[in-house]
This record gives sequence, C-alpha cells and structure tokens, in this order.
Amino acid sequence: MSKEVKNLDLVILGGGPAGLTSAIYACRAKLDMILLENAILGGQVRNSFTIENYPGFRTIEGIELADKMQEQAESVGAIIDEFDPVINVNLEENNNSIETELYIYRPKAIIISTGATPKKLPLPNEAEFAGKGIHYCAVCDGVMYEGKVIGVVGGGNAALEEAVFLSKFADKVYIIRRHDYFNGERSTLDEVTNNSKIEILYNQDLVSVKGKEFVEEVVLKNTISGEKKAMKMSALFGYIGTEPKTNNFKKYINLTSEGYIIADERMRTNIPGVFAAGDVRDKAYRQITTAVSDGTIAALEVEKYIKQIKN
Repeated sequence: MSKEVKNLDLVILGGGPAGLTSAIYACRAKLDMILLENAILGGQVRNSFTIENYPGFRTIEGIELADKMQEQAESVGAIIDEFDPVINVNLEENNNSIETELYIYRPKAIIISTGATPKKLPLPNEAEFAGKGIHYCAVCDGVMYEGKVIGVVGGGNAALEEAVFLSKFADKVYIIRRHDYFNGERSTLDEVTNNSKIEILYNQDLVSVKGKEFVEEVVLKNTISGEKKAMKMSALFGYIGTEPKTNNFKKYINLTSEGYIIADERMRTNIPGVFAAGDVRDKAYRQITTAVSDGTIAALEVEKYIKQIKN
C-alpha cells in the first residue's frame, strides 16, 4: 500500500528547544509546517530537574519549561507529531523527502534539530549494567536510590547540577572527576561544595564496575599516582558529554569528525534549503539559550529561502 505524500513548506526534525522555537517562528510566518519527534518533546531539557539560567525564570523545573515551550508552539498553530517515527530521509536541493511509517513528506525546507544523547560511560560491561546501576538521567532514575551511595561522573554543569539533585535521595554522592578542576559555573560548584552530602573525588578515572545483577562496587584509578581503589556504590550517573543524532543525515550533510552538523551562523548546511539548529550543530556552547537562538535564526532563514524559491 503506497503512502500518502504531503507537500509542505517546512519539516522540523526534533522537538527540543531549537525545534520548538523554530516551530513558533515558522507558524508566525504562516509557513505550512510539521514538527516530527521520535522521542519526547523538550529534549534534554525535560530531563533537567532545575534550570536557573534561562531568562525570565529565576528557577524552573525542566519538565515545566519544556511543557511551556510545547504549549506556546501549539498555541500559534504548530502541528506536532510524536507518534510517527522517521524511517528514511533524502536530502537534496529541491528534492527533499522525509519518510515516516505513515507518510512521505516533501518539504521545500528542512530544519534538523534532532539534538544529542548522553555519551555512554567507557566501561567494557556498560551494557550489562545499563539500567541496573548505570544511568544517564537523574530525574528519571534518581529516586531508585533513596538512602544509597551513588557516583556522578563528569566535569561540567550537568554533572554538578545532577549531583545536587541526587543528593535529595542518596545518603552520599561522590562526583568522580578525572581532572582537578570543573568546567561548570562557579555558582553551581559553590552549591556542590557547600552540600554536606556531596564529596568530589578529583583526579580519579573510572576503571570498572562490579556486581552480581546490579552495580555494587566501582574501581577508580588516580590519574596522578596510578593507585587504584574500590568503593562501594549502588549506582553511577554519567555526564561526560553528548553524541549528536545525525546517523540519518551523514550521507548528505557535512559533519565534523565527532558527527556534529557543520552549519554557518545562518544555520545553513551544505545543502540549500536544509538548516541545522541546536545541540546537533557544531558550535562552541550548547545551552538552552543557544538552542533557542539557533531555532529562531533557522526559521527566519527558512522563511527567506522559501520566498526566494517562490519568486
């Protein structure tokens, strides 16, 4: 049975802050559009417990901010489909197509805002303990470790923020840091160091985890002395960076060696009519505010592009 073909001005791939912002601007420009999201709307924002650096909110829960973005996009007419996964894409000037399980979309322009996913901890038995003591979302899984001793691996804001959140449940939180410094904000680091439940283990590399069915012990190696030590922990939460969701596009789009989309300051990729926004794009800083900025620019550029090809 052949699939229905839908001709549109714009398809937005990904429903994080960049994609939702693009949808708001596209609808205000009266573009015929749809936003497709294979996972959960809001992206990584939805997995953040508390956000304190988004303008307009002194503090707001990630879930609430994601919901507000979605509500605003829908209020201006954005069509959002979370339940029709993308199975194939073809990116070519004047011949774009996005195939889902139900439809084939032929848009004049595409904004790729698929975001990124957390990098897996570099352990040989990571898969064995995934969901059984190794996790990447404190909001999702932290409550499982009420009264336990747990570790957080990472050196940026995410690791610091999630350690604070996890201290609400755990008796003790160790932050495992392979260097003697952090890349996070000073105010967040101060909050961590003033939390009696949190201890920072500087210059420590994660070597292995052990346990029967669940994580019971972690082995660390001092990056200066080489000394190894075992510590009893019930879980590890990894925040060591992200990997872009670009597998569907690497045949067509220029990517960095790490897989991020190369796009200019106007969010244009190497294919006319295909734009990139948010964490999926190669850039210096990945914050909610920079994703929103990308989404704004991408939608404005789409509006300009479509006007040009119609004239």
